[in-house]
Amino acid sequence: MTVLRAGVAGAGVFGGYHANKYKEAEAAGRVRFVGIYDLDKARAEAAAEKLGVKAFGGDEFEAFLAELDVITVAVPAFAHAEVALKALAAGVHTYVEKPLAITVESGEAMVAMAAEKGVVLACGHQERAVFEAMGLYAVPERPLRLESVRNGTVSTRNLDVSVVLDLMIHDLDLGLTLAAGEAGGMEVSARFREAPGYRAVGADEAAAEIKFDDGFVATFAASRMSEARERTMRLVYPSGEVFIDLLNRKFENGTPFDLNPDFAQADIARDPLGTSVFRFLDTVAGQRDRPLASGEEALKALCLALAIDDAVSGKDAA
Repeated sequence: MTVLRAGVAGAGVFGGYHANKYKEAEAAGRVRFVGIYDLDKARAEAAAEKLGVKAFGGDEFEAFLAELDVITVAVPAFAHAEVALKALAAGVHTYVEKPLAITVESGEAMVAMAAEKGVVLACGHQERAVFEAMGLYAVPERPLRLESVRNGTVSTRNLDVSVVLDLMIHDLDLGLTLAAGEAGGMEVSARFREAPGYRAVGADEAAAEIKFDDGFVATFAASRMSEARERTMRLVYPSGEVFIDLLNRKFENGTPFDLNPDFAQADIARDPLGTSVFRFLDTVAGQRDRPLASGEEALKALCLALAIDDAVSGKDAA
């Protein structure tokens, strides 16, 4: 098996998570972890030193790409497209943290560039691994309704995007994996946090109801100004309901379907990020037909998220 040369763009928290996965892949003989890039080379050096890899910074990105076969883009969301497009244009297989981009046009450009260069474009919608481990993708019925709640507490991270692109997009992607039709009618609402020194892009709390053309109805609620974290989803099928507590990794099954009660212990669900990264590497190596979430699929989630953002933009705080 070819040993792929791997790197991470972004020396922040998520970049660190991905760097650790490449170190695991390196230990398994899957990759040679080349190094970490960050605009701030001092940050790159601090992260790289801990892992025993090279540091790149500032105007060294092209030199960094020249040493790589695969890259994870874990820079702030507003820079995803700029960094990923350079990597794709250089023929480097690219894994982008979610959201894929912050505009439809840039997301489309990324998908088009990957196709033109014949390289893999994957995105970090890793919670698909949890649904797969539960057995939801093998259910023979389509759900009639989905109700999701994803609440987080106040944080200084990811304020460069709205709560829709920060948190809700996880559930939008999961909903799209279960939907057979195309998204149609939409009703939305939003709230914006106002506090001294708090500067965020877009809504901090949002709710949306999406009606698909096959009759499937999905409601999504997300907040980054809650007092406690909550991540739940209710799926209504013709034959019963499934209630999932994603935070505590358990579910209640009121359907006749044989879902896996021990899904949290399954290899793919114990480490969803690892599953996502390793399937990306498998796809690049020709051992799988596709990554966990492709660029095209991530673009669909992005388009839906941005449609919600567009619908709530300019609304006053409730």
